[in-house]
Amino acid sequence: MKYDKSTVELVTRLVVENLEALMHENIGIQENKVPVGISARHVHLEKQHLDILFGKDYQLTFFKPLSQPGQFAAEETVEIIGPKSSIPSVRILGPLRNQTQVELAMTDARKLGLKPPVRTSGELRGTPGVTIRGPKGEVTILEGVIIADRHIHMTPDDARRYGVKDGQKVKVLVDGEKGGILHNVTIRVSEKYALDFHIDTDDASAFLITQGQVVTIVRE
Repeated sequence: MKYDKSTVELVTRLVVENLEALMHENIGIQENKVPVGISARHVHLEKQHLDILFGKDYQLTFFKPLSQPGQFAAEETVEIIGPKSSIPSVRILGPLRNQTQVELAMTDARKLGLKPPVRTSGELRGTPGVTIRGPKGEVTILEGVIIADRHIHMTPDDARRYGVKDGQKVKVLVDGEKGGILHNVTIRVSEKYALDFHIDTDDASAFLITQGQVVTIVRE
């Protein structure tokens, strides 16, 4: 029996979704376990700034998918320029956003001479700005630099299994030679999310956490 391309793609997608759901359910059964995604410094761009940095109507080039559905790392990078120094080759993440945002670890911020607050992605009011340089030009944003809060992405089904809700603060227990407890971890719930605990490179280094490592949610 022959199948057309659209049918094959649909069946493949359903199989992958079912396998992911089973994996997440099994992780959840194992004492509130969640996988870790370590987020290095990166930039989210709005269209106007992408045009200035790379040329009018430029399109980002797909490099690799990220853990959250629809999000990807682009091949393009930019230079971030602060009051003290600069950091070259900072990865751009897609798709484009309504407002440009630069996410740094505290060690990055100190190198640049910035003091960004810990914020949830998209909460940019009152944050410091920075200069971003691309191959075709540069832009200076007046605000938009943050240290991303520790957070766990999950679906509504995941939230029910874990007994948590959107916006709730939990702790996360890390096992290992330099294990410990990470406080002030925000639960983020959406149908569009996939199960993942996001931390920056500073947190990962401090606790010797590796990409994909499994940790434990501890409810307050």
